[in-house]
Amino acid sequence: MLLRRDGIRISPSTIGRILQRLKARGVIREPRPRRRRTAWHPRPHAQRIPAGYPVRAPGDLVQVDTLDVEVLPGLRRKQFTARDMVSRYDVVEAYGRATAHTATAFLDLLLQRMPFPVRALQIDGGSEFQGAFEAACAARGLPLFVVPPHSPKLQSYVERAQRTHREEFYQVWEVEPNLEAHRAQLQMWARIYNTIRPHQHLHYLTPLEFCQQYTRGKE
Repeated sequence: MLLRRDGIRISPSTIGRILQRLKARGVIREPRPRRRRTAWHPRPHAQRIPAGYPVRAPGDLVQVDTLDVEVLPGLRRKQFTARDMVSRYDVVEAYGRATAHTATAFLDLLLQRMPFPVRALQIDGGSEFQGAFEAACAARGLPLFVVPPHSPKLQSYVERAQRTHREEFYQVWEVEPNLEAHRAQLQMWARIYNTIRPHQHLHYLTPLEFCQQYTRGKE
């Protein structure tokens, strides 16, 4: 219509040929269709968290994730982090890689190191949390919830933990290149984080103090 007002007349077929030539030259491109949300494929044990799932006490739900860290140029490791949503108590460990085997080993550690019974875990869809890890949770009768793809907000507690560990440990400490020495440093930091460092969200209690106060309140 605008061209016609200026006395220029072009047939639809001519416009079509012009568009085809521009597409062939890469000048214009077809808009990509919006990606559809990935369908949920049932897993042997993991499931979506039920709506209204109650998270009120320490251990009700622990979020687990991995953190990619560069100890030295070319030397990368994976830190597994578990954060309790109520007490903010963290369990951390470093591994050379994130696999179902190392995730299963970390599962044993977090169940041992948390100062309360763990009643359920929440993970993302990473391959390290499938296979042997999922089977280990099932064998222990431990509910395992997996968040939908591209949903970092549903893992916000452990995501915040990862940020804290990166800023207050990896950017401050001189981390040892030896894996066992790295692990020893990480446990020193975890003790500081859980038993010495006050947390604003816990009214300036440490996670361990919060757990102890919660237990006394239930007695």
